[in-house]
Amino acid sequence: MNIKDYLKGKQTAVDQFLDEVTPPSVTPPTTLHESMRYSLMAGGKRIRPILTIAAAEAIGGNPPGLMPVACSLEFIHTYSLIHDDLPSMDNDDFRRGKPTNHKVYGEAMAILAGDALLTMAFDLVSRPDLMKGCDPARQVQLIQELAYGSGNFGMVGGQVFDIQAENQDIDLSTLQNIHKHKTGMLIRAAVRMGAIAAGATDRQLDSMTGYAEDIGLAFQIADDVLNVTGTREELGKNPNTDAERGKKTYPTFYGADGARKLADECVARAIERLDSFGPPADPLREIARYITSRKN
Repeated sequence: MNIKDYLKGKQTAVDQFLDEVTPPSVTPPTTLHESMRYSLMAGGKRIRPILTIAAAEAIGGNPPGLMPVACSLEFIHTYSLIHDDLPSMDNDDFRRGKPTNHKVYGEAMAILAGDALLTMAFDLVSRPDLMKGCDPARQVQLIQELAYGSGNFGMVGGQVFDIQAENQDIDLSTLQNIHKHKTGMLIRAAVRMGAIAAGATDRQLDSMTGYAEDIGLAFQIADDVLNVTGTREELGKNPNTDAERGKKTYPTFYGADGARKLADECVARAIERLDSFGPPADPLREIARYITSRKN
């Protein structure tokens, strides 16, 4: 299969849905909705919602509510980026080649836009019109997965660990714990939510979870390498920001080449986890390979 065509097709579908469900900029409060759309529609890769869709396809079928379930993860991801970029956190000036949200709308509006996107994520997965036909017990399970992957034991917990590690002489296990939560848990939620939506068995869900944890680590390692080796044009933001903030990363411990090798090992392990799945899981296999070959 051609993974670039697959990703492009799914990205177009995700972008269309996001545009439809997000209030237009002219809807009061107008500045809030303009700020939300500014970051949400800024051209992200949509890897998380695409993983949700691909996981459901691997199990079999197009279950009710799959697109709102998938896109709830993009709302969470975008809110986290807006908040990450704030002066009190990473203090970034650019994101996806554009000035960061707080540079355009101010810190207060950026915080509120993130808050609104976070809340909308749960609105999507709980709306009767969007989730029509989804078994209620399964819907509750999906909401719980989203909360767990996003919250204090998931992404937000990882952000806390990350902040606490700045300018600290952390060891490798601490770094792994940071990224298991900060990056890995939302990717884990994305894959698990797609599998759950499609009615995965316990055994299938275990395999999918292992796959997700492996590619989550590979994704973070690849990000760390790109932060060292990428250009501002490729990344859409300034490179070498980790070192400037006193953050240890995988290249700190392994070097860029060693980190790339580690990421490749994670990808190989992730693909092995899918041995019990047939050709419908090929998009998941190719996404795993794509993660370490991307330039941004």
